[in-house]
Amino acid sequence: MEQHSHEHGRHQHEPTGGTGAGTGVGTGAGTWAGVTPRDASDDERWDTVVVGGGAAGLGAALVLSRARRRVLVVDDGHPRNAPAAHAHGYLTRDGMPPRAILAHGRDEVTGYGGEVRPGRARSVTGELGAFDVELEDGTHVRARTVVSATGGTDELPDVPGLADRWGRDVLHCPYCHGWEVGDGPVVVAADGPLGVHAALLWRQWTPRVTLLRADAALPADEAARLAARGVRVAQGGLAGLVVTDDRLTAVRTSHDEVLPADALVVRSVLRARADHLAPLGLLPEPVERAGVLMGTAVPADPTGATAVPGVRVAGNVSDLVATVLASAAQGALVAAMLNMDLVELDARAATERWRRLTAGDADVRDGEDYSSWALDEAGWEERYGSVTAVWSGRPNASLVTHTAHLTPGSALDLGAGEGRDAVWLAERGWAVTAVDFAANALARGRAAAQETGTTVRWVHADVSRWESDEQYDLVTSHFIHLAPELRRGFVARAAGMVAPGGTLLLVQHDALDLAAPIGRPRDPSMFPGADEVRDELLTLDAGWLVEVAQSAPRQATTSEGEVITIHDAVLRARRA
Repeated sequence: MEQHSHEHGRHQHEPTGGTGAGTGVGTGAGTWAGVTPRDASDDERWDTVVVGGGAAGLGAALVLSRARRRVLVVDDGHPRNAPAAHAHGYLTRDGMPPRAILAHGRDEVTGYGGEVRPGRARSVTGELGAFDVELEDGTHVRARTVVSATGGTDELPDVPGLADRWGRDVLHCPYCHGWEVGDGPVVVAADGPLGVHAALLWRQWTPRVTLLRADAALPADEAARLAARGVRVAQGGLAGLVVTDDRLTAVRTSHDEVLPADALVVRSVLRARADHLAPLGLLPEPVERAGVLMGTAVPADPTGATAVPGVRVAGNVSDLVATVLASAAQGALVAAMLNMDLVELDARAATERWRRLTAGDADVRDGEDYSSWALDEAGWEERYGSVTAVWSGRPNASLVTHTAHLTPGSALDLGAGEGRDAVWLAERGWAVTAVDFAANALARGRAAAQETGTTVRWVHADVSRWESDEQYDLVTSHFIHLAPELRRGFVARAAGMVAPGGTLLLVQHDALDLAAPIGRPRDPSMFPGADEVRDELLTLDAGWLVEVAQSAPRQATTSEGEVITIHDAVLRARRA
């Protein structure tokens, strides 16, 4: 048998499409040259595929790339705000052309190892940890998680020439364009209470606002508010634009009234570009305000989480009013939340692999030959015989902590070593049986019992094979580190010797300390955690109540005299 016996005291060997940027200025045209710092195989699995390379998508990609994630941005180069000459309200980037902002963003993402690929996503399928993103060119890319930041498409009023001027002098957002309009005349073409709201909002930027409304009558309270702010009201629908030298100068109404205008404000219906999410069951839903359809958006919580774990959304695809700055901020938030999803995936995968390592599965060792720590019977005899005492002579702290509340009865100490735990229990009134395969250790235990005037039954046996028909009120072992093939039988035998109502206390060195300067070998198979022992115990029968399964810290001193924190894996359970 190979085992590691008692330890007392000091250790001796130890977008597709729109960007989601949302300045409210059109779908635009034109493309960009995609940046691909290195060729990526289609068989590679990315931590995150970001669909959409606008402010939201690049904001997410930047945070994830800085988190050392493998990130691919897929973008068709058609940002929603492409028609706008400048973007505003973006701190440190105010007044920059939208495409210049995105170019900077791509440089930042690729500077941290992220990749940007031209393309358009056709569909996303799969589940958390295993998504498949199909591109329109037939390429498939695999991803553990997905961010959709594809923005939306603006549906504009059907007025000749209006779409051509979208984002130039046909506008909808005063925060994006109000300063540039200045004191010039503005016509707001909108009905109902939202029209009144828009007119009063634009009045903040210019005193020359005209509200064009097709409604037949204006409620008195709203009329009073508009009059108080000096807003003119005209009746009729929007019939046409007057353009002189490629500049809007006036608006024609359906009643042939001509209204001077340096800018025309209209309300678009912003429809989320989310066809690629349909295979996952993520469909845009209508968004209304005051009974008016504002657009459609993919439902998500404030962190961008959708109904599909591992898929998050940012920007105008889920938030119709997000500006460029807000979209970038949403992308950053979504990335942080998504990274936590990935952290959980990493921890889950690592734990599964760790469980296989601690079970001695050679298939997951990746060719690494771990060092051996356990000694056989001859090794322990030699070790005990080479010094006058191996351990400190004090009982293990975990034994004291986890048995102090128990009423003394019969106790079994497996792997008793030099017997200090057994003697301590006997001093407190327990009838103790102590088992170990090292004769030198048992001799020292007998001597310690004689010195204290206590009685302990000493059994010379290999605990990895020893069995007894007796049952005990307490069965305990400390730091018995058996090879994986022996460990399962050990736990089952120890559990089988616990009497009804009795307690099982199993304590081992914790794998948390494999990298600590305490002289432990890096062999995970020798260090199952308390969770593994718990799960193994619970598979034996249903009669166990696990009271403690934890990694308990304590202080130890290295061979160089340093005080460090180490941990014990403690399992305490009571039999029904």
